[in-house]
Amino acid sequence: MKKFQTKINSGFTLAEVVISVGIISLVLVAIYSFQADIFSLNRVVQSGLLNQQEAKKLVRPFANEVRGSIESAQGAYPIASAGTSSISFFTDLDGDGLAERVRYFLEDGDFKKGITEPDPVTYWYDEQEEQVIRVIHDVVDKNIFYYYDSNYDGTASSTELSHPVTPNDIRMIKVIVEIDSNPDKPPAPFVVTTQVSMRNLKDNL
Repeated sequence: MKKFQTKINSGFTLAEVVISVGIISLVLVAIYSFQADIFSLNRVVQSGLLNQQEAKKLVRPFANEVRGSIESAQGAYPIASAGTSSISFFTDLDGDGLAERVRYFLEDGDFKKGITEPDPVTYWYDEQEEQVIRVIHDVVDKNIFYYYDSNYDGTASSTELSHPVTPNDIRMIKVIVEIDSNPDKPPAPFVVTTQVSMRNLKDNL
């Protein structure tokens, strides 16, 4: 009688190899996607925190300075000029009894602050002596300053003063700044807004 021997092949067939490679590839893709999502989420969170920190550099100082605006050292009206992306006013920053000329303005994506000290003798404000610092970077190029007169009642129906704005008419200033460190990627622009009432100003000085 012949003995039948069963031959057992060790190793994988081509189909098994292809399936194994496919499964491993899917697992690697899933791991990569998960890590990418984690990194993306971390970047979004960090960007949001940085934008909030940037915003804090503007809101409180600006409000306090504008609220404390006074006549210039030469007796000029507290607000020198009022534009959509810039404003100039006089306020005593260092408490020496003489008002500095303060200018907030948008330039090349940076929101900047310029300070000009008056001449101690002539009280003249030399624009060439202005000291400029950057307050916030990555600012979206849009209107920043909005001005309202004494009719402002805090509702959406309040009419914004048309430009050119007469400084003597201003009783409230609203500031809206959009910060976006990367416009092509999330998160959406971080918006900081504040408003300052200036009811203590007179219509004529």
